[in-house]
Amino acid sequence: MKKLFFLLAAACAQLSAYTQQPFNGLDMNMGNLSRLSDAKTRSISPENFTGEAGKGGMATLEQGNASHAARELGQGWKVNPYIFIEPGKTVTLAEINGSGAIQHIWMTPTGNWRYSILRFYWDDETTPSVEVPVGDFFGMGWGEYAHLNSLAVCVNPGSAFNCYWSMPFRKKCRITMENIHTEKMTLYYQIDYTLTTVPEDAGYFHAQFRRSNPVKDASYTLVDGIRGKGQYVGTYLAWGVNNNGWWGEGEIKFFMDGDGKYPTICGTGTEDYFCGSYNFDVKGKYQEFSTPYAGLPQVIRPDGLYKSQQRFGLYRWHIMDPVRFEKELRVTIQDLGWRSGGRYLPQQSDISSVVFWYQREPHAPFPKLPSMNELETN
Repeated sequence: MKKLFFLLAAACAQLSAYTQQPFNGLDMNMGNLSRLSDAKTRSISPENFTGEAGKGGMATLEQGNASHAARELGQGWKVNPYIFIEPGKTVTLAEINGSGAIQHIWMTPTGNWRYSILRFYWDDETTPSVEVPVGDFFGMGWGEYAHLNSLAVCVNPGSAFNCYWSMPFRKKCRITMENIHTEKMTLYYQIDYTLTTVPEDAGYFHAQFRRSNPVKDASYTLVDGIRGKGQYVGTYLAWGVNNNGWWGEGEIKFFMDGDGKYPTICGTGTEDYFCGSYNFDVKGKYQEFSTPYAGLPQVIRPDGLYKSQQRFGLYRWHIMDPVRFEKELRVTIQDLGWRSGGRYLPQQSDISSVVFWYQREPHAPFPKLPSMNELETN
């Protein structure tokens, strides 16, 4: 009995020591919102390009893009709330030195969202861990607004893009935006982050864009060639259908850690993977929905004139069920509909995707981003 008492006392002491560890300000939720921390909150925007303490709103009328609107009020009165990105130019939105994590990003890019390319670089890497057109990164791959309300991404009226993916870094972080269009774009943005210690087991955030138009052999590869240890945490698809009938019979497949012809994880249908059922059909029409973890927020219906094809935007966040891999990962989805006689139809859809995952660096090289003409939705 005495031995059991000492064992229980030691366990309680260990638990007490664990709970008394300084809170690093990461992994925020309603349960730990009351905990105080030595983490430093910072924010980068056109009103404070460096995020330095006490350096916000300092633009003068000679420096600000909104100097005409502020001409009667002067410095400190919304003199530089946005930037311009000229055609063919790349602008650094944020460059952060130290250890910490991005916790929220808000932006409202103008123009064609497929022609604005977001790139994220962690620590000293020279190739990006994120390379995605801005619209697709925020679940708006068709260049049209749709309300999206989830834990990881929110898109609010009229083109307010928000994401809450946790993005840790240990030495530095750099975020750029490239305008590959022929027109100047205007960008309001804010990047909220914290400077703090990052746990040893925290992976780096990655996002990769792909497109096949049309899909070949009725099989679409969302991502392949991922090498290392990590977890897959999200999928966004912009799916354009080129035939009549239900289009989403295809199964998603996760090939990991030495899988050959057959995967470890195999879904039962496209709408099933996106947490819907029976064609998303409610009373004879597609029903949009948006939930914390999955949704069909966008259905673009033919209008009888120029919009002749059905188009869909879908997301699935693996927040509570990340797909963990030890060495490698490849993900595919079948492009499958129905033909007469109750037979499957291999389709040739127009599919774009963004996949999201965390892993240890270094990451494998990404495929070359499609050209402007190949990115265009038409």
